[in-house]
Amino acid sequence: MAGKLLTLGVKNRTMKRVLLLIALSGFAFASCQEDIIATTDEPVENPSTNDDDGDPEEGQGNWDDINLTDFSRTISIKWDGSKASVEGDENGIVSVSGADVTVDNRNYDEFVRYELSGSSSDGSLKVYSLRRLALVLNSLDLTNAGGAAINVQTHKRTFVVLNGSSKLADGSVNASGDYPEETSTEDMKAAFFSEAQLVFSGGGSLTVNAKGKAGITSDDYLRFMGTQTVTSTSANGHALRGKDGIIVDDGFLSASASAAGKKGMSSDGSVTINGGDIRITVSGGVLKEAVTSGSSYTYEYTASAGIKADSTFVMTGGVLDITNTGDGGKGISGDMGARFEGGNVRVGVSGGNYGSSSSGGGPGGRPGGGNSSSSNSDDSSKSAKGIKFDGDIVISGGSISVTSKNHEAIEAKGKLTVTGGELYAYSTSDDAINSAGDMTLSGGYVCGWSTGNDGLDANGNLYIDGACVYAVSTKGSPEVAVDANTEQQKKLYLKSGTLVAIGGIESGSSITGTAYSTSSWGKGKWLAVYDKSGNAVFGFKTPESSGNSTMVVYCNGATATLKSDVSTSGGEIIWGGFGYEPGSFSGGSNISLSTYSGNSGGRR
Repeated sequence: MAGKLLTLGVKNRTMKRVLLLIALSGFAFASCQEDIIATTDEPVENPSTNDDDGDPEEGQGNWDDINLTDFSRTISIKWDGSKASVEGDENGIVSVSGADVTVDNRNYDEFVRYELSGSSSDGSLKVYSLRRLALVLNSLDLTNAGGAAINVQTHKRTFVVLNGSSKLADGSVNASGDYPEETSTEDMKAAFFSEAQLVFSGGGSLTVNAKGKAGITSDDYLRFMGTQTVTSTSANGHALRGKDGIIVDDGFLSASASAAGKKGMSSDGSVTINGGDIRITVSGGVLKEAVTSGSSYTYEYTASAGIKADSTFVMTGGVLDITNTGDGGKGISGDMGARFEGGNVRVGVSGGNYGSSSSGGGPGGRPGGGNSSSSNSDDSSKSAKGIKFDGDIVISGGSISVTSKNHEAIEAKGKLTVTGGELYAYSTSDDAINSAGDMTLSGGYVCGWSTGNDGLDANGNLYIDGACVYAVSTKGSPEVAVDANTEQQKKLYLKSGTLVAIGGIESGSSITGTAYSTSSWGKGKWLAVYDKSGNAVFGFKTPESSGNSTMVVYCNGATATLKSDVSTSGGEIIWGGFGYEPGSFSGGSNISLSTYSGNSGGRR
């Protein structure tokens, strides 16, 4: 997985930061040049021949691997209540004042490994260095009432190796929102803060309890590479923040943020998940802040999110579980696009909508339907959505399950494309799956289920061309299971694959071959659809109620068979328990199907 980082680039020889580009295999976004995640303060050439310290003779490879750094010295620092002791410091780079420890390695050209242990309820560590360094936490328990427990003031890569069980905590901030120990010349943004990259490894655990600011923050990027367990909880900031990016390759992460507008994971760059087990809980509502401009001021509104990436979001593996109960909050959101290539994702959003919007998103109000793209009418409107990206969403693998109580479960402000994997989206108030542009379903298993609006809603064209699709709308007219933007001369194209739509489909659709329909399906039943050769395609459970009893069945444009009360074996439950990927189906009784004839006029 370390090979996912392929290229280092340099804009010029005088720039402060060097952009490390994520080049993951597969689909590449047109704007991928903005997918930055890493920085250093010195020029960096190709990583195969150089590292962030400009020493090509030291070896080759990915410099986030701690094994590629040859540390010349180990210094041990141990806290004991109100004091700390130091061993191995031949150059005198460590100074101690009570339990506050400062490392200043700016005068020596050494890579140093710092072994940290002991405990203090009022201690701290501050680090300055010209070279990469390693902080090895050996069951360290450190609380700083006046600021960050660990404060790394270097722009060099910092390895964090976890052994045993370690704990870090900060204190409360003052009326100005600063730590009491914070200065105007040095940032201190978290209980564990670093100006440089923080690269976690090891097999131990770290628990961070932040009261004043964020839990763990890097003004560069965060990366998790080992089997470590990291738990970060913040009552007043983000749980995990990597300004230029966050990369998760392995390990267990638990992130919790409860303040208004804060995130479980936050980055101004990209968020990439290649593996690991990630659990995120967010409960904060919308943050309202006054922004002055001369003698006038306006307000800015910021919603919470499980994960927020200002650049792209990429997931290739691992497990991601997000719960957001805050008003206006999102599960996963980004200012660009997203690629889901593998792994398992579960997102649950239950907060109400904040403010007002063109789709009706005020507190207690139900978002509107039709072909609205659900854009906010002003910055004060924040809608509680499961997965929402301002660019394209591409799903090619993995399993994704999203539920949303008061708005869309999944929304792409660009195009939405599914070529593989399993996708389940459920909304009780708005569209289950919505795209502002075209929606293309060419592979995989897709289910969009809404009790308050459309199951699938494309504001462009909607193409079903190879996927197995189950769409449900129980709201009743004028909402439908599958909706394309006919008001703007767009339409639904049924080209290949399989579709079962309960609640009807958009009229005026382009259908290759023949589709069928029935109104005699039983509620709360297990049904299965078979192709012209008698092979089971997938099974599905019908809703307990429906505002529109029409079911449309399409199976590659050829003869289809529908059976009720089937028995299943050898397959796999999908779509949150409402679908069944065959194995085999047996028994059941045939449901009479008629040639679909509702392909003209208004919505059906």
